Amino acid sequence: MKASQVLHRPVEFSLVLGGPLYQLFRRAHLSGDALELARRRLISISLFAWLPLLVLSALGGRVAGGSAELPFLFDLEVHVRLLIALPLLIVAELVVHQRMRSVVQQFYERDLIPEEAKSQFEAAIDSLFRLRNSVLAEVLLISFVYCVGVFVIWRSYALLDKVSWYTEPPILGSRLSLAGIWYEYVSMPLFQFLLVRWYFRIVIWARFLWQIRRIDLKLVPTHPDGVGGLGFLANTAYAFLPLALAHGAVLAGIIANRIFQLNSTLPTFKVEIALVVVFVQLLVFTPLLLFAGQLSRARRRGLAEYGTLAGRYVREFDHKWLRGGAPPGEPLVGSADIQSLADLGNSFQLVRSMKVAPVNRHAIVQLGAATLAPIVPLLLTIMPLEELVKRLFGILF
Repeated sequence: MKASQVLHRPVEFSLVLGGPLYQLFRRAHLSGDALELARRRLISISLFAWLPLLVLSALGGRVAGGSAELPFLFDLEVHVRLLIALPLLIVAELVVHQRMRSVVQQFYERDLIPEEAKSQFEAAIDSLFRLRNSVLAEVLLISFVYCVGVFVIWRSYALLDKVSWYTEPPILGSRLSLAGIWYEYVSMPLFQFLLVRWYFRIVIWARFLWQIRRIDLKLVPTHPDGVGGLGFLANTAYAFLPLALAHGAVLAGIIANRIFQLNSTLPTFKVEIALVVVFVQLLVFTPLLLFAGQLSRARRRGLAEYGTLAGRYVREFDHKWLRGGAPPGEPLVGSADIQSLADLGNSFQLVRSMKVAPVNRHAIVQLGAATLAPIVPLLLTIMPLEELVKRLFGILF
């Protein structure tokens, strides 16, 4: 579909409605044209990844004990990853689709695109759609997941130094159990594919905004949103809250396993926690920072133009009301000149307070809180609930 058609039907502009996996879900009746059937999708995909692990672990006698030092039911990481984080990645698609589908229309309704640049704007939309729908892109993502995500990162850095439900006892070598084979070749790749697919979508979102920033947008320095009319872009950050929760949940599962299985403590992971919080912030807000240059120029231009206008107005006001230039009999009380002077001052203050990026503090705090929320229960491993509640009330009240 061409961008010119989409502009008249903004519901069809979407960062997520496309690609081979989306088409597969539609044919399997796991999704409608606008990502309906979310509950069916959540249950089916989560159970496809998790339930065979339970069954195969039961067949191997490693659900709650047996020869495994880490039985299946006690592996918090796998349960959090497949039953919490994985559904959140799926929910994020619906949230992003619903909250960002009017982005393109906003550029037109706010008259931000010059007439001579509309073809360039529509070309950027078509380019985004081509990348979003690319079969080759998803094939490359799958290849990356198996070659790097599973066979390098997971095997080298994520495996616990214990005999677990997914590995055979040492006397049998380092082979995976039947449950481990399903986990390594199906469940883990499925989760990692959905995750890196999100990273790819954010890359094409950033590329789209990069192409838009090359257009000389008709920014208005006195716009009440404080970013020249681009305030609607700041609101797109809230659409990624489920993605932030998913990252926090994955980290919480990893930390929980190491606390309960390897006797680690929560404070030893403060660097990892900080890195994940910063990573999520950069992931969501970096594309929006691409407009910093153009917004900065608009602010400087506004300060110069309104400074010149203000200088001219106050000189005339001074001459009229302080130097005897007012016509005889014209009353000062009730004069519109006073209100105009105040309005001009307010406009100048709006320009001075204009931000150089469509990012707001509330969105930063919300994303940070969403990332940290799954980790908060782990505070109970370093202090009793009663003490935690006392400290919380002490902070709040």
